[in-house]
Amino acid sequence: MVKVIVQHRVIDYDRWLPVFTDHESVRRRHGAIGHSISREIADRNSVVIVNEFATVDGARAFSQDPSLPAAMAAGGVDGVPHVWIADDAETRTY
Repeated sequence: MVKVIVQHRVIDYDRWLPVFTDHESVRRRHGAIGHSISREIADRNSVVIVNEFATVDGARAFSQDPSLPAAMAAGGVDGVPHVWIADDAETRTY
């Protein structure tokens, strides 16, 4: 599975989340099959999003989608996001 992992800080998580949710159609158009959101304990406005994609091409296309900067701005992303495209090397459950 291919993942687009994004870490950034938002001005207000409650303002950001509906914008992220509304952007789901764009993720799906590029082959997204799911996501998870984690929030830093010490700073609840610092988030890590793991978007799961069926293909590398879809993940790359999503990360370059022209609507992404506008969505991030509308959601109140504060600063430059850190983005990684990765695939699973190992997964274990304990």
